[in-house]
Amino acid sequence: MFSKVLKRIAISIPVLIGVVLAIFIMLRIVPGDPATTMMGEHVNPAVIEKISREMGLDQPMYVQFFKYVANALKGDFGTSYRLNRNVTQIILDSFPHTVKLSLLAALVAWIIGLSAGIIAAIRQNGLLDRLFMGCALMGVSMPVFMTALILQYVFAFKLKWFPVSGFDSFRAMILPAIVLGWNSAGSIARMTRSNLVEVMQNDFIRTARAKGLRENGVIVGHALKNAMLPVLTMMALQISSMLSGAVLTESVFGVPGIGRLAVNAIETRDMPLLQGTVIFTTILIILGNLIADLLYNVLDPRIREGI
Repeated sequence: MFSKVLKRIAISIPVLIGVVLAIFIMLRIVPGDPATTMMGEHVNPAVIEKISREMGLDQPMYVQFFKYVANALKGDFGTSYRLNRNVTQIILDSFPHTVKLSLLAALVAWIIGLSAGIIAAIRQNGLLDRLFMGCALMGVSMPVFMTALILQYVFAFKLKWFPVSGFDSFRAMILPAIVLGWNSAGSIARMTRSNLVEVMQNDFIRTARAKGLRENGVIVGHALKNAMLPVLTMMALQISSMLSGAVLTESVFGVPGIGRLAVNAIETRDMPLLQGTVIFTTILIILGNLIADLLYNVLDPRIREGI
């Protein structure tokens, strides 16, 4: 197990370096000067030149890159051009809001997705199966921003059950959590149903029924336990994806999290802040994939034994 973890970490290092290099180059080939953006177009050119020199923007790109990597390894992602604050601290201040939103969204996705998938598998080809799978397909297919706007209009603007935006109370968290978890719930429901239907056709299920076990006992004690392995892996990956920044959800509902931070950095061409959010979210995704792999190894003995 330890060797597998080391192997996964070794594979992830080139990926992380590639992401850092790609975002570094892309932000510097985009037209426009960060110093001019920060100070304004009508500032004296001498002042712009002085600011660029102080920020190290006059140095060759490879020198800037290696300096940035050296500082990033120490946990220093630079200073925000717009906010004039340490990028690492800005990200750490925003991250708790993304964590709250992601955990609530994951709870919504798990409750709805698992319940719908299990009921649909038990009632295969019935009315509930078609209804739940239709809703799941709609959840997977519908864009997040469209779901957000519809729920905002119906439940916040018309019915006034929830605030339109904000994240300062539990009521304000409900709509963003539902929007973010809706897509994941559809994926979980579809995978749970397909896996459970497949497992229910196996010989050990017929054996359990032949022993006189009740249908609920067969489903919970035998079928569901074997069908849940891929689903649990998907759920772990979805959490890392949510934590990496729900850009659209946070932007629509005004949640001060990582996703909204990245959008603001793009709008103001705040390169250090955008680089920091991208690298931070990349690390979260890599960790999520690592946890998912470890979880699968722990839950499935066949993988541990290399079968």
